[in-house]
Amino acid sequence: MRIAYLDCFSGISGDMFLGALLDAGVPFELFEKTVAELNVGAKLERSRVERGSISATKLDVIVNGEKDMPREEFWAAQSVASGQWSVASKSPGGASGHAHSHADDEMRQHTHGRHLSEILKIISAAAIGERAKRTASEIFLALGAAEAKVHNTGIEDIHFHEVGAADAIVDIVCAAVGADALAVDQFLCSPLNVGGGTVACSHGVMPVPAPATLELLKDVPIYSGEIKKELVTPTGAAIAKVLVAGFGPRPLMKTETIGCGAGARDFAGHANVLRISIGETQVAESHVADDSDAAETIAILEANLDDLSPQVIGYIVELALAEGALDVFTTPVQMKKNRPGTLLTILARPENEEQLRALLFRESSTLGVRTRHEKRYALPRRHEVVATPWGEVRMKIAGLNGTVSQYAPEYEDCRRIAAAHPVPLKTVMQEAIRLYLDRKNG
Repeated sequence: MRIAYLDCFSGISGDMFLGALLDAGVPFELFEKTVAELNVGAKLERSRVERGSISATKLDVIVNGEKDMPREEFWAAQSVASGQWSVASKSPGGASGHAHSHADDEMRQHTHGRHLSEILKIISAAAIGERAKRTASEIFLALGAAEAKVHNTGIEDIHFHEVGAADAIVDIVCAAVGADALAVDQFLCSPLNVGGGTVACSHGVMPVPAPATLELLKDVPIYSGEIKKELVTPTGAAIAKVLVAGFGPRPLMKTETIGCGAGARDFAGHANVLRISIGETQVAESHVADDSDAAETIAILEANLDDLSPQVIGYIVELALAEGALDVFTTPVQMKKNRPGTLLTILARPENEEQLRALLFRESSTLGVRTRHEKRYALPRRHEVVATPWGEVRMKIAGLNGTVSQYAPEYEDCRRIAAAHPVPLKTVMQEAIRLYLDRKNG
């Protein structure tokens, strides 16, 4: 299986992640094209820097001719008496976050607040891949859910400041596009060094990690090192939450590519970089379906809804996926008094059950949620890439007892190709299967 492993010994922020992707081979032109599609008045600048004697790629988002800077540097240059800080800074400690007063917000277009619905519309309108759109939307939904919980309000009532600004939209959407371009099966990550000390935010001085960051990092292994700065930002935490499948030590893998993304600061005796390693790891395919170690326990949450708008139900589906649901689906049902209704079902890990149950009570009209625990057996899976005449397609391959039992082309890859070329979607899918079988059968 092809994986990307993130070494977050100096935390993670949006631009550090983008720098690491570029250093690992994602084309700079892809990010430039993405920024142009977003049409938010931003441009990119790439440079080569050293952090703790390690060479790394630094990516800056420039809006209205200005680069971001760490919080304290911005405030040292601005004598702002009112001290209005952003709720969710883009990248204050690890890379390049900053804050603005209310007056600055009025003067600077890229710091205007945006609501979640506006941000999602910008993402939806961009001419990027559907998978990248979903990933970017999930990252913003995760941020919104964390902010809403911290501030005890509805997610659409959250007024994003720097997270909704042009530079952070660029960070998150480019992160989704770049992660897609790596064509890895899975992102894994080390425990996160969150830094230490305090950080200024919209409600005053808070301990590191900031409230929204800590909310995003529930169930994630984190620690504080010697650097007393904010190293994991809300944006970086949300990227990790959505993209990363597991946190822990580096797995057994054969490393092929290494990339380092630089933060803005250069700490003495500490390399302020995010490192990404890409390569192959071996996945066992010899589990028998009834082996105890092949099963996992999942929570199933259900609610019957007969008085809720379909748009709201769709919104709840998106929120549940952003908050860690393994899957969400709806089923039409006939309820009492012959009322048509919808059965909303959420599959989740047991540790996320309480959070998702609270989501259903908060966002839906249900007065009761049914829950139960069941075993789930999943076949080990991996990807192989086939080169069609129109572009590369990943084949999802599942195995049982050391043999291939199922295979299918990734729909989004085929859809992207069909949309870009005058060829039917079914033709792309059939050709991908043919090429895979030709290779498999020699």
